[in-house]
Amino acid sequence: MLRGPDFSTEVNVTSPLHLELSRRDLLISSAATVAVSGHAASPVAAQSMGSDMDYSTSTDYKTQVSFTVNGEQQQLNVDNRTTLLDALREHLHMTGTKKGCDHGQCGACTVLVDGRRINACLTLAVMHEGDNVTTIEGLGAPGNLHPMQAAFVKHDGFQCGYCTPGQICSSLAVLEEIRANIPSHATSDLTQQAKISEAEIRERMSGNLCRCGAYSNILDAIVEVAEARP
Repeated sequence: MLRGPDFSTEVNVTSPLHLELSRRDLLISSAATVAVSGHAASPVAAQSMGSDMDYSTSTDYKTQVSFTVNGEQQQLNVDNRTTLLDALREHLHMTGTKKGCDHGQCGACTVLVDGRRINACLTLAVMHEGDNVTTIEGLGAPGNLHPMQAAFVKHDGFQCGYCTPGQICSSLAVLEEIRANIPSHATSDLTQQAKISEAEIRERMSGNLCRCGAYSNILDAIVEVAEARP
């Protein structure tokens, strides 16, 4: 006689009901259980049980999304998990927007969506139905550079250039944020119009990293464009 853990339940190990299974028998019985369970979970069985669960075997989890990119209407059929960054680079072949950390920490993938800057690696393409997206390709072209692009060239605001598209897109958004009187951690007086200063620009651009360390040149480029604006 053997007592259970609570010392109150007796288990008769000599009972005729006690069976000794070989490893082979155990595997066979397990396989049979899985087969029966799988049959019970079939769509027919589920329907007969009044279940509203969808047992569809389809793996097509795609959505059609339509948005404007650099002034042109684009329509894509993408996997629901596709980021805006991958949609731009892999589907539309706009490789100016860079994939840096892919975790929203470096700012290399910064683009403008309806005039506001976002990290394209942290948002899904299907979330931007009807939005207006601007990438570095939509700002200017060789021979007709955007003033911010020209200022970056003039002040040597880049070295390897990998972070530059995100830096430029973010720079334009920073000036608009200041113009709209959106405060930052560097804003000293919230009752006054936000002003352009080195402290403001450095704080607002802190999410865009440059491994080459061209920060002072980037700052000079932004200040020049800011001072040239009315």
